[in-house]
Amino acid sequence: MRAWLLPEYVEDILPAEAARIERLRRAILDLFAGHGYQLVMPPLLEYVDSLLTGTGHDLDLRTFKLVDQLSGRTLGVRADITPQVARIDAHLLNRKGVTRLSYAGSVLHTLPSDMNRTREPLQIGAEIYGHRGVESDIEVQRLMMQAMAAAGVKEAHLDLGHVAIFRALVRRAKIDDGRESELFRAMQLKDVPALRALTAKLDRTTREALTALPDLYGGRDVLAAAARRLPAYPEIRDALRDLKRLSDALADVAKIRFDLAELRGYHYHSGVVFAAYAQGWSNALARGGRYDEVGKAFGRARAATGFSMDLRELASAHPDGGAKPGILAPYKPNDAALQKRIASLRARGEIVIVDLPGHAGTRAELGCDRQLIRKTGTWTVVGGIR
Repeated sequence: MRAWLLPEYVEDILPAEAARIERLRRAILDLFAGHGYQLVMPPLLEYVDSLLTGTGHDLDLRTFKLVDQLSGRTLGVRADITPQVARIDAHLLNRKGVTRLSYAGSVLHTLPSDMNRTREPLQIGAEIYGHRGVESDIEVQRLMMQAMAAAGVKEAHLDLGHVAIFRALVRRAKIDDGRESELFRAMQLKDVPALRALTAKLDRTTREALTALPDLYGGRDVLAAAARRLPAYPEIRDALRDLKRLSDALADVAKIRFDLAELRGYHYHSGVVFAAYAQGWSNALARGGRYDEVGKAFGRARAATGFSMDLRELASAHPDGGAKPGILAPYKPNDAALQKRIASLRARGEIVIVDLPGHAGTRAELGCDRQLIRKTGTWTVVGGIR
């Protein structure tokens, strides 16, 4: 095997794609900043007990681990930045009111989420801490849809679920942890026969409710059907009310669908979960949810909701037409007028590339479609390369 081959599902990002991703990163972070979200930059690795606290078993399996040569303790390479941002809010900032934070950086997964995805996503996201109401869920979901629009994604739709529905059914029936895990797996697969087998010995109300959840998928009529088919527990009633409020508030930015069997991040999320999709893409382009309990492990149980996206996935979903062409400038370091003209063009956002000596035959590789030439004593931009 050649030494320069990369591991499976890990790849370089070459100039054209890197430029698209970076433009998108800047645009989205600027969008977040305009809404009051402050940028934080957590480290790439942490001690495992900090990195995985409160996040559940799934993230543990996705995390690469290694031994710290200095302390002998186990380190983890982050598989998700969100828990790190929760730690920063709870342990470092210690603000009493609402805090809005954003982030962008690489994460690493032990396995790809499917056969066509990288193990090194470029994660970007935004989180609100300190507000427990549905208003903050509305804010982050609207912001998520705006970020997708900024990337050029059109005809996006939003899937909404609520983990409190499944959790209320399990806890009211006093189902043990082992059976709960089996029910969770069957629910994620929407395996109704397995659900029927697992619930056969439960009381009728719980059995019928759990087996109904996979069918509760679709438009607004799902909420009415859920109110009829599920028990009128306060937790379920509150969850359905929140989903209706979200649907009403977000109808102008996305087509809304409901999926009451969606339990993604069940051991991590505590309320509404959501995912944004676009036509022609089977994978979600953005995901998020409410996770009010994670901060407790860091000393403060702060209400929290937020979302994240993979910049690589988002950039490939809507390529923006490639890199901006540049202007070729001659190599004359001692020509003050030329240097001033180059600086002026760059200050206006133009790409100016200096033509280093000895490479006239490879100018086409520089991606320039104009050139700086001297005309009547003035350095002027002209079309084409001469």
